[in-house]
Amino acid sequence: MLPAMRDCAYVTSPYRPSELEHRYGSNVHILANPFLLGHLASLCAKETVQPNINRLVRILYEDLVRTVIAAEFPRRRVSVPTRMIDSSPRAIFEGEVVDRQVRVVTVNIARAGAVPSQVAYDLLNETLDPTLVRQDHIIMSRMLGDNDQVVGAGIGGMKIGGDVDHAFLLFPDPMGATGGSLVTAIDTYKKKVPGTPARIINIHLIVTPEYLRTMTRAHPEVLVYALRVDRGLSAPDVLDTVPGTRWAEERGLDDHQYIVPGGGGFGEIMNNAFV
Repeated sequence: MLPAMRDCAYVTSPYRPSELEHRYGSNVHILANPFLLGHLASLCAKETVQPNINRLVRILYEDLVRTVIAAEFPRRRVSVPTRMIDSSPRAIFEGEVVDRQVRVVTVNIARAGAVPSQVAYDLLNETLDPTLVRQDHIIMSRMLGDNDQVVGAGIGGMKIGGDVDHAFLLFPDPMGATGGSLVTAIDTYKKKVPGTPARIINIHLIVTPEYLRTMTRAHPEVLVYALRVDRGLSAPDVLDTVPGTRWAEERGLDDHQYIVPGGGGFGEIMNNAFV
């Protein structure tokens, strides 16, 4: 019988998700996925309520996290005999797959990040060696100024389970609005948690130009993945340009720092707690 042969088609597994054209920089990835955009539109619709809200959030984050894993995580070569090995020595799949020996920490930014982080945590445990996967928890809240404008973010409590050295550090948080909360959270890991992450990745449903400007200035090495960039309060001629072309003139936040078109306060609608 002939020896097993390697198929050159699977020596590598190139993967590049479909992305929206923009001018926000190479670390920003706005996915162009009609399937997910449709579910996101349903999630943000005024008539959508629980339990559909959290069901849709789970659907969207399962796909988002899979995309991030395929695009950003390291690979390894495998050689796996199939069920046909008894009848042919060529019944061996050889190819490049996601490396299971990757350390990952996903961070729940309470309240809105609880479900997304749990989805990420469960999926990572199924995909990687579970002993290398951890979930941390940070309780944060917006800090408001005299005119009810967001002036920062405060940490009310943390449960961080160890160092982050050489780990992929994930922040699955639905709405990237001002960027204040995540900048503070990332600062906390850099200053107070031992170790240097292999990569920091923020994973969102919606981001604003304001958020992207804040994040890329504060932490330029951070990767941002999102399904949609909302700049609905920009002037009509700005909306006619490729996103990021006239970044300084783009606006996606109203006077109370809610996203337009957006989908409301996700910490509120995901918990039915409007305080």
